[in-house]
This record gives sequence, structure tokens and C-alpha cells, in this order.
Amino acid sequence: MAATDDADLVILGATPGGIAAAIAAARLSKTSIVLERTPFIGGLPANGLGATDIATRGATGGLFLEFVRRIKAHYVAVYGPGSAQVRDSDDGYHFEPSVAEKVFHGWLSEYPQIRILTERQFDFEPEDVERRGGEISSIRVTNLGANRVETFSGRFFLDCTYEGDLVAAAGVPFFLGREGQEAYGEIGAGRLYKRWYGPECAGSTHCGDNAIQAYNYRLCVTDDPDNRIEITRPANYNRDEFASLVHDVRSGLHAGVDVKDISQEQVAQNLKLAEQNERPNPDKLGGIRRLVSRVTLPNLKIDGNNQHFALISTDLPEENWPYPTSGWAWRDRFARRLREYTEGLFYFAQNDPALPAWFRDECHGWGWAADEYPENGHFPRQIYVREGRRMKGKHIFTANDVIVQAGGARITNGPGSVEVYGEAKSGSASSGIEDRARCASIQRMSVTASHYALDSHAVRKREPGRVHLDGFFGYFCSPYSVPYGVMVPDAPVTNLLAPVPVSATHVGFSTLRMEPCWMALGQAAGMAAALCMDAGVAAEDVDIDALQRGLLDQGAVLIYKPSLWEDGVDDEARKKMQWEWLQTAKATE
Repeated sequence: MAATDDADLVILGATPGGIAAAIAAARLSKTSIVLERTPFIGGLPANGLGATDIATRGATGGLFLEFVRRIKAHYVAVYGPGSAQVRDSDDGYHFEPSVAEKVFHGWLSEYPQIRILTERQFDFEPEDVERRGGEISSIRVTNLGANRVETFSGRFFLDCTYEGDLVAAAGVPFFLGREGQEAYGEIGAGRLYKRWYGPECAGSTHCGDNAIQAYNYRLCVTDDPDNRIEITRPANYNRDEFASLVHDVRSGLHAGVDVKDISQEQVAQNLKLAEQNERPNPDKLGGIRRLVSRVTLPNLKIDGNNQHFALISTDLPEENWPYPTSGWAWRDRFARRLREYTEGLFYFAQNDPALPAWFRDECHGWGWAADEYPENGHFPRQIYVREGRRMKGKHIFTANDVIVQAGGARITNGPGSVEVYGEAKSGSASSGIEDRARCASIQRMSVTASHYALDSHAVRKREPGRVHLDGFFGYFCSPYSVPYGVMVPDAPVTNLLAPVPVSATHVGFSTLRMEPCWMALGQAAGMAAALCMDAGVAAEDVDIDALQRGLLDQGAVLIYKPSLWEDGVDDEARKKMQWEWLQTAKATE
């Protein structure tokens, strides 16, 4: 490999968003070099996130949906259409990490225009970006395997990192931390305490700060004795970090809204039951459910995420705050610390004598999957960076962008919960006419529809007297559209798009930060870059009609309505309906 190389697109990060961008560009005959810091591709889906985060299937299409179909096709081909593996893949939306990585590799092999270069570290210093006027001309990385500096030139550059490293090095403004509610009038903004699926509680000030939502590892664990690796005590085990779990288990208390129905008498009775090695009543979080939330994957595995109802789980709040802007040496130390914390949590739950024996026994049945990550001790190789830098773009996506597109629909805490936010509380004095115009403006520039709750993890560890961890929220919403401007820098850099560290507030980002949305935005970014190169224009001047037509031709969903999926609506009709809605939005604005 030469010290200098070039392509039409230089893409930083072999995340699903980066892979989708390269494929979209390749379909328009553009070459790409994808630079990945780790030895592996696929980002979080190849590192434990096997439960696809999408609330309405059909709200996001295009390359994301093609990925899902390839996942299902793998399980059908290997195990047969009637197999348990196909059933547990849930139509391709649930998958093992190794399968996601295999599918990505196979997909990329179909495009000779794409080169994936791993172990290329971008240190995101300004001198690592060469500019000519308003254009980036090249970036410099370190080849970790060869221990040498390499330079990559391109006509367009895409930041597809979870951290937003290229955005920062290119001098584009970005956001960190939480905005206060006064900034945009958003639900859930700033400092916030609330029971899960419940109302806000004492201590909520809604003031902004520099807090970053917690990271964790998405764990691939199994209770299959033929494929289970024992979880051992980590070298830097600290029992004190997990000791508060003992009272939680024995008392049956948790952070959900229904804990209000547990009386002090019940708590006292539960503590007596624990002395007799009996479960608490009610037993909402028994066994491993106290440690992680579970989604079933094929081959007797689960995707283990942080347990939102618990006050201590796999998230490690506070300690990650420096991560987005720290160098790779610090990031690597934090990754090791988080791994040992996670191993320590499971070791404690399986072995500590202060815990009831029934709880330890149930936890003991679980271990790492022996056929996942064999080169890394069967532990995920990449942490879940839920939120890094958020670029300041031409459009700053907020919670209110979701609300206005829902046509005034309520946002709620969960199934059957009361309304917690509406037009009267939005902080906006806009009229219905202005709201419709704002909705039309977003949809006019739409490059994907998406749907997931406004969802943030905690930013602080357990605090005495608090009902839950600061920053945890989940507000259900309706499907919405994402405008092109969230990827376009609000800075004089004309050939840069950022489909992963997109322009949004902390609350707005909390719904965009899902892999289906990032894949769809990556597809749009790859296509937009190709169109801009062909036309010789800057990223912000893309022909939006041509971009939207191209995305629709590739099966993308730009405006979601349930009528798209009614019986008798085929792909061509679905495309035609969306195009007409887009034109209506353009006329309305």
C-alpha cells in the first residue's frame, strides 16, 4: 500500500452508515476508500447490537432493508426456512454479531469500487486535514499495522464515525452535552429525573450541562451449556461498585413507575423472604433480567443491553464524559475499564454470597457465547458510543421536529401512560399554519423516514434519594422524516457530509442515533456526494429532487404513512405516492 492514495469518496468509519454510503456511491459508479480504525467492519451490529432498533418496520427502507433481507437469507440458506434460527431472526431484524459481520463482508465484495482499509487511525488533529479553500483535499491517518502515516485524497469526504472525529478536525462547529430546556423548548431537555415509564420527579431542573449519555457493551450471552464460556473475575475487580445491587435484589425495588405500588411493608416482607432464599413479591427483575434487558437472537443467544428498570446495570455513566474529545489512548483505557466493569458486574451477580442463592444460580447459567469474538476472549470488540460530537449543520434536529411531523400527536412515556407533552408545553408559540409549514419544510428536504422513541440513557451514576439515574428518558412518538440539512455542515466546508454525527440537540439525537436511521442517512450521503461531484456543486447545493428520486428508486422511504403498506400497494405505487407527498410538501412550504 502506497503512502498516498485517492478515490472519489474518502469515508471515515466502517460503521453501517459508512458501508451504506460506499455502496450507494458505488451504484453510481463512484469509488470509495473506507478507513476503519479497528481490525473489523460493521460497527455495533457486528459487536453485539443484534436487536434492530426500529419501532415501525417499513418506516426505513433502502439499503437498511436490503441488509435485513440479507440477514434473513443467510439463516434460511444455512438452517432452512422452517428452522428455529430463521424464527428467532424475526424476519432478519435479529441476528448474531458474527452473522452481521459476514453479511457486510459479502455485500461489500460485490463492489470492486469499494476498498476497506482497517487499522487506520485518524487522530482528528487539525493538521490531519489538508484543505484548499473551502474543500478538504486529503486526510492523514496512521496505519497501525505498518506503523506509518498514510494520506488519502478524495473529491468528497464523509464522517461516518460514532465520535464525529472528522467533523472536529475539519473545523466544523459541534455540540456536546445537553441543552437546557430554554434553548429549544424540548421535552426531556437538561437535568432530568423520572421513573421509567413514569412522570418527572424531584431534582429535575431542565438546565443544560456537559453530560454525555452512558456507553456500554452490547453483550452476546447464552445459557446453552454447549456454547457457553464462563465469566471470570476481572483483574481489577472492585466489589464496592456493585454492592448496592444486593438490596435491590433482596427488596425487589427497581426504577420503574410501578414501584410506587410497592409498600414499605412489602419491602420489609421481601427482605424476610430473601433470608429464606425466596424471591421478592412482585419479582419484576429476577435473575439475569436484573442485569440486562434481553432480546432473543438465533442459536440460543441474546442481545444483552442495559436494563432500564435497574439502578445499576451495564451502563457506566459519568466516566465516559471525556470520551468524545479525548485521544485514542484515553479512549482505549476507558474501553478496558468498561470491559472490566461489565465482567465484574456479572461475576458479582454470579458469585457474591450477599446475594440470595436463587439469584446467583439463575445468573450462573449465563456466559459469553463461545463462537463470538474468539480473537477477543469472546467479548465485544467495540463499545457502544451512543452519542459523541453532534455536528452543527444546516438543520438542527430537535424533539419538536418529531412532534410537529406527528400532526400534534401526543408523546407518551409508554404503553397506556398519560400524556406528558403536547403543543401547549412545547415552548413554541407557533400557530397551526406555522406548524404545517415547518412540517412541510422538513419533509420537503427528506432523505429518509425513521421511527424510534426519543431515548436517552443515564448521564450520572446512582445518587442517594433519587428514583432513577439522571438523564434516563424514553418518550414514544410517531414516524417522522429527516431532512438533508442534518448532514450538511454549517461551515465553509463544501465537500463534507456527516451522516452519523448528525446535527441535532441531545434530545433530537436520541431518536436519530439508531443504526437503521444511520444506514439510511449513509445511503443518502453516498448518493448526494456522487450527484454533487457530477454536477460540480457543493454539498449544500445538491439537486434535492434528483437525490430524492434516486433514493426512491433504491427503495428508500422518505415520508412514512401506514397507507404505503396497505394491501395492493406495490413498490412502484409506494414510490409514486411518496413523490406526490414530497411535491405537496414543497408546494405547502
